[in-house]
Amino acid sequence: MGKLAIYGGRPVRDKPFPTWPIFGEEERRNLLEVFESGKWWYGEKVKEFEEKFALFQDAKYGISCTNGTAALEIGLISCGVKPGEEVIVPPYTFIATASSVLKVNAIPVFADIDIKTGNLDPKDTERKITEKTKAIIPVHFAGLPADMDAFLFLAEKYNLKIIEDACHSWGSKWKNKGTGALGDCGAFSFQMSKNITSGEGGILLTDNKEIEEIARSYSNCGRGKDKPWYYHYILGDNLRMTELQAAILLGQLTRLEEQTIKREENAKYLDKNLKDFEGIEIVPRDNRVTRRSYHLYMFRFIKEKWEIEREVFIKALNAERIPVSSGYPIPLYKNPLFQKKVKGPEGCPISCPYYRKKIDYSEVYCPNAERLCEEAVWISHSVLLAEKEDMRDIINAIEKIYKNREQLKIGI
Repeated sequence: MGKLAIYGGRPVRDKPFPTWPIFGEEERRNLLEVFESGKWWYGEKVKEFEEKFALFQDAKYGISCTNGTAALEIGLISCGVKPGEEVIVPPYTFIATASSVLKVNAIPVFADIDIKTGNLDPKDTERKITEKTKAIIPVHFAGLPADMDAFLFLAEKYNLKIIEDACHSWGSKWKNKGTGALGDCGAFSFQMSKNITSGEGGILLTDNKEIEEIARSYSNCGRGKDKPWYYHYILGDNLRMTELQAAILLGQLTRLEEQTIKREENAKYLDKNLKDFEGIEIVPRDNRVTRRSYHLYMFRFIKEKWEIEREVFIKALNAERIPVSSGYPIPLYKNPLFQKKVKGPEGCPISCPYYRKKIDYSEVYCPNAERLCEEAVWISHSVLLAEKEDMRDIINAIEKIYKNREQLKIGI
């Protein structure tokens, strides 16, 4: 093992991990077909992708759109979330989970996460339900499905809508049914970093025909199905996907199944070799998760066991040419958007006259979310497309750093 690479030693790896995105002849052929057709806008390729992706996730309907944030907004509107109503969200997620709620003039209410999984905690969620609660947005963080049995139970008990933030979970299944088709609807993202990408793009899935019709109308300027083009029936928006994006996504979709299986196999290998490692806490497995897409491989670094800071550990791993990061630095409610005091005329969303309750996110405290921000270590999904020997390099690098951690304590 020898001297750590951060201090001039030889790194564990001398070759890079796979880069992202991965693309090939399928994307080139589809793009050329669309380009030469001159039909670049919201046509047959979009329809084909909507149908194929919905089928891939076991959903009846797919409504494509510009991005995952838009998909969440469309889902909230289609589920009837109104100004001044509350939507429960986790604080350990991308800003869009909560900002989409604000964009429809509703109120994000933060419930804590399960420290072991990073997903929204159903017990704390129930504690946060009030007479104003309309919906819950469980996030399938890093591709791990949230406890949908528990959330569907809460939805039935309190008459709530479930809008899945499935923007990390293309290919994941809960009890053999795809994410995004488990609640009332589910949003996916195809942004550049995602496991299936067209640079940007999104889709909303649902099994509910009424939600599908509202969502499609809203995303297409409020038009009605099979109605005259210049007749508009609801206050909609222009959130349509292009034929060029759909052409790329259809190519990406041809290899998503194989990539999902490979990521899961490599993640299982890492789990097996890290589960008993001192100071490393892996995400436990749930038998109800029958397939998991890994947007991230995440584990918790317990600094007390290593007697070094997480940031030092990450720098040392990076020096060994293992690409890891620390993820979200703060919970969402600590972002300036939520901490600022709104001044001037009242208006939705941060200061909402329809709400008539105090809104002060400076008083929010979710201990598990704060702790995960301090302990999480992320490995990108592209790393999991490497081979078993490459996964062994990750294990070897962690072992090397652990055995030589005294060097990090004294800085030699």
